Amino acid sequence: MASVRTTRRRLGACAATVLAVTVGAGVLASPGAVAAPAATAGGVAASPAEGAKLPVDAEIVSTGDTGYLTSRKGDLGNTVLEWHKYADGSVMPVNTGTMGHDSNSDTVVTSDGGSSVFLRDMKNGDTWYTSFELAAVFKPGSRLVGVVGHDLFVSVPGTGDYRELWQLAKVNGVDQKTKLTSGTYGLDYKVVASTGHDLIVLGSRRVFSGATYRTEYWKAVTNVNNHSVVDWGGTSNAGPWNQDSTGAYTADYKAWTEYPAEGTKLVVAGTGPLRTFTMDRSLSRAVIAGVAGNTLLYGAPGQAADETTSPLYARGITNGEAPYKLLEHFSSVAHAPDGSLLVRGSTAEADGLFRITDGSGGRPAVTLVADTGRSRALTVTASNVPTEVNLEQAGRKAAMEWTLSRANATVDLTLTHAATGNRLTTRVAAAGDNRYAFAWDGVLNGISAPNGGYDWQITATPADGGAAATASGSFQVSRQANPHDYNDNGSTDVLARDASGVLWRDDLFDWPPAGRVTTAKRTKIGGGWQVYNQIEAVGNLAGAPTGDVVARDTSGVLWLYLGKGDGTYASRTKVGAGWQVYNKIAGGSDLTGDGRPDLLATDASGVLWLYKGTGSASAPFAARTKVGGGWQVYNQITAVGDIAGGAAGDLVARDASGVLWLYQGDGTGNFASRVRIGGGWNAFSQLVGAGDVTGDGRPDMIAYGPGGTYVYQSTGSATAPFSRQTTNLYAGEGGKFTSVA
Repeated sequence: MASVRTTRRRLGACAATVLAVTVGAGVLASPGAVAAPAATAGGVAASPAEGAKLPVDAEIVSTGDTGYLTSRKGDLGNTVLEWHKYADGSVMPVNTGTMGHDSNSDTVVTSDGGSSVFLRDMKNGDTWYTSFELAAVFKPGSRLVGVVGHDLFVSVPGTGDYRELWQLAKVNGVDQKTKLTSGTYGLDYKVVASTGHDLIVLGSRRVFSGATYRTEYWKAVTNVNNHSVVDWGGTSNAGPWNQDSTGAYTADYKAWTEYPAEGTKLVVAGTGPLRTFTMDRSLSRAVIAGVAGNTLLYGAPGQAADETTSPLYARGITNGEAPYKLLEHFSSVAHAPDGSLLVRGSTAEADGLFRITDGSGGRPAVTLVADTGRSRALTVTASNVPTEVNLEQAGRKAAMEWTLSRANATVDLTLTHAATGNRLTTRVAAAGDNRYAFAWDGVLNGISAPNGGYDWQITATPADGGAAATASGSFQVSRQANPHDYNDNGSTDVLARDASGVLWRDDLFDWPPAGRVTTAKRTKIGGGWQVYNQIEAVGNLAGAPTGDVVARDTSGVLWLYLGKGDGTYASRTKVGAGWQVYNKIAGGSDLTGDGRPDLLATDASGVLWLYKGTGSASAPFAARTKVGGGWQVYNQITAVGDIAGGAAGDLVARDASGVLWLYQGDGTGNFASRVRIGGGWNAFSQLVGAGDVTGDGRPDMIAYGPGGTYVYQSTGSATAPFSRQTTNLYAGEGGKFTSVA
């Protein structure tokens, strides 16, 4: 069956305000500080009364002492109005009119939405019936703006575009009508609440000052029995209202809604000054559902049939208590003669019709009156997770969001890297409207997340018990390759050997905050590396996406360690012997422009030799070629990649006086004339070409020594190629490591 689609114009068209309305998506978020009440909210009955069943799409319209009126859509799209008896649960069709109105009584008031209004007394089994044609009783354009029992309140056209408020009833079969307004410039009226025979009327009128006028909004209290005149004087204490305005009237409080420019306000009058509760933007369409004891009930209703409804909130009027959810959803409200409310809605456990009364302990009591039988099992209704995650941009996060069938649940997320099994588990924060959102910063187990496939799964657990709901999926993370990266996460790794021969790997974070490069995690690779007198990071020699390492032992044999992409290395393979003729080795920079890293070495006579990379793991280097002589003046050479924006990788060399020189590669394995970078570089024991440390797309250099460790970010300039950045890498460990690569 289709759901009831009653417009918001019906709200408050009856004295105690029917709240069966259509609400658009995204209307309600949590107000300020919403705290969930106890699951019973003051005592929800475990089961409905015998035989009390409610169609899923039925909305509550009105209720008296002996039963209640509902409205729903029939199979043919027609409106079905039905009277439900409390005594036996029987249902009687009401075949007059297509719209019901809240009367606070056993009088069923219906209309055709226009001029025709029908009344019938259901207290003694539908024994009395009458009708009115408002256009005939008054004049065309008359409309119903409120009901109290069998008394109708009608807005009647007056002179020009002004209107009058009249009371209408049938006494001994004769129409009895009384004009309630004495002013001549009335614009509109609405009865928003009643208790007993008293009611609250909101109105507006024009107030002239010469040829100009202003619109004045007012509130008045009148009485059904004595047909009190609604006077203008002394009642202009109501702010702007409209046809969405609602209200409540009890022995202790009068409440109504106002819609000033600064936002929706719920106004409560009792003893002492007016209390005004201003709604935030998420509750700009809030209505007053009623007052139970000292508690104001409000929210933004929707439709029950497809659960596009929002919570019914409660808040203390006088005790300063923060708002909390009384019902998970609500869509319509009717007001009983005894002051209780009937609300169409749902809790975490049940969906149906609930009676709300003033409960013990200062909070309203909620009792299930009729059950729809609809399952309230928690489900994940929507997942919004990207299939591709790009974490290359500074500060970028991967936004993920899930929607549940209802709120009042905890949601836990697990992300698992398929290749390694490493995982992240976190609690997902509520984002309003049954939505839960998580923004992943790309960190997994304390380091930048590695490339590859990831599986995600959420587990949503009802806070009030019951079965959990799950959802799962996958996405792909892609990071740009970094020749100095060994665990395939795109960020630089630095290797260091300590005095005992243990090799350590420090993973750095991309995107240094405030110009400071920070470390992510240190991992022990293994011992025994003291057998080597030179260790060099050489980039991806064998064509894999992660970097490799070469190491020369004391007998002059050069060994290759291929990176496996998980931070470890495959078993070493022999590159060749005779490498003891070289006193300096530098690798990791593409000097020939073919996309593969090459190796440089200087012999004792000062000749610089080039070993071109082949891309083969079994024979990673081609036969050497001579670059040139005179390199004995340098005590350190470092292949740093293309730091100056040239055709290929570059080389820096430090002389005995501590001056650092830049040799810009020309793409053929040769270099342009050297350029002086600056002096003082003898303060460092090692200079390391470290790949792209800072995430700006250019390779950088790390300088290590007893005086501290720094990252030298490349600038792209051949004359001033570096800008120094601070780092916590090797802080206080300037003398600990014998080799850094």
